[in-house]
Formats: sequence, structure tokens, C-alpha cells
Amino acid sequence: MAKKIKFTKMHGAGNDYIYVYTPDNEIADPSAASIEWSKFHFGIGSDGLILIGKSKTLEADFTMRIFNNDGSEAMMCGNGVRCVGKYVYDHKLTDKTTVAIDTLSGIKVIDLHVAEDGKVDKATVNMGEPILANTRQLATKDGSMKMGTVGGYDGTFVSMGNPHFVIFVPDVMSINLPEEGPAMEFNEMFPERCNIEFATVRPDGTIRMRVWERGSGITLACGTGACATAVAACLCGLRGRESDVEMDGGTLHIEWRESDNRIYMTGPAATAFEGEIEVGS
Repeated sequence: MAKKIKFTKMHGAGNDYIYVYTPDNEIADPSAASIEWSKFHFGIGSDGLILIGKSKTLEADFTMRIFNNDGSEAMMCGNGVRCVGKYVYDHKLTDKTTVAIDTLSGIKVIDLHVAEDGKVDKATVNMGEPILANTRQLATKDGSMKMGTVGGYDGTFVSMGNPHFVIFVPDVMSINLPEEGPAMEFNEMFPERCNIEFATVRPDGTIRMRVWERGSGITLACGTGACATAVAACLCGLRGRESDVEMDGGTLHIEWRESDNRIYMTGPAATAFEGEIEVGS
């Protein structure tokens, strides 16, 4: 028998996902659902599927699972977690303006910015400390790389729980991302594959970044990628501890606080539409 799943299409700076509250909508195979529902023309169309659940621990209010549009499960999505915060507040699942979300990259604390209409329009996320060495994600002796060469590009490795390789170039718009992105994602230096960011620091200090996301390909924005890019810019002496990172879908403000070594990301969260999708037969 067919059943209907309620969903909400949301995006953070154009990084769009299908959001489902699982206590009310059980999904037996989220990987397969993400592949089918994410298809443009034949499905809802998105960068993937995000499942929101109730937390079983006192440390978090809700849980979040992310499936890319190729069916692989991701560890974290900065744009996605902001939208999770908006979802639970706007749907009156909580009245708190500071919520904790349990992800595969740990618990993320979100401060929600509520607009005059009573809906969340942006959020600030404590993304945790950047990880500069991880032997599981980077095949160097100590799992780190600052301005090292991979695939012909000099870049810096930064993990935000998920791996990123940030490459600064004179003109980011000249990069053939559909060609360079997948070649870098699957480079043997990245045992778990990798998110690839190409970026240019402009004269006014803003950073223009384009991203090839592991498991999703070209996306309009990547929250963890913006964080990694800002950290790499600071490590390479190109920027200080605060940066505005502009991507195809919008701009995120990133602060790497010296006081606690944590990354704070502020950016928009928006609802596109809500609907139901029929599954089964």
C-alpha cells in the first residue's frame, strides 16, 4: 500500500535539501530515497535528504542525518544544520532559540535569529574546532597538509569532521569545476574522498569560493566548506580570523575565535515549499 511522506524543501544560501521529520514519517531506506527524490525533473530535486529526529540524549535536542544525492551518508552540513534549527522552531517542535543538534560530527549548538514574522531567517552555528590533522582522511604521514600539492594543485587540508582541501587561485571563476572537482574528490591522497574548495581572496578581503562537494558534486554553497576555506585563509596568512565567504548561492560570515578555537558560522535559512511524496505501491 502506498503511503505519503510529508517533506519540506529548504535551503541555506542555495544549498538545498529535502527535510523530513522522522517521528511522523518513517523512511525505510533513506539512501535510496535520497537518490530518487533528489533527481531534478523526476523527483523533488535537491542536493540530498536530511532526516530530523528526536534526541535520545540530554546533551542534544534533536538529531540530524544527511544523505547526499548519490545516496552516501554525510557527516555534517553547515547550511543544512541551520535549516534544521529553522525547521524545529518554525514547526513549533521547540520554543528555544538556542538548540543542540546531534550529528555524525558531534553536537552542534545553533543560535536562531527570529524575524519580525516569528520565523527564523538566519542562524549562528558553533561548528566546533577545525581539525588540521586526520590520517583517516589524508594520506600523509601525520594526516596534515598546509600548502602541499595534490593533483597538481597546492592546497591546505582542513577537516570540519568531514574532509576539505582548499586551493587558493588567482581567479576562481576560471576553474573548470566539473572537470577538476571529481578528479580531486577521488584522488588517492583522500582515502574517504574529499570536498574540494577553490577560492580567491579579493582586494576588499572577501573570499570568493566555489565548491565540489563529496557525494553531491557542484553545489551553490557549502557551510563546512566555507568554514574550512576561512581557516585555510587564516593559516596561509591571507586573512585574519573573520571572513565573509561568498559562494554561488550566497555569503556566510565565518569567525574562528581565538578565545576557544571554535568556528562560528552565520548565514541564512529559508523554506522553499512543503509537500507530500507518495512512496510504495
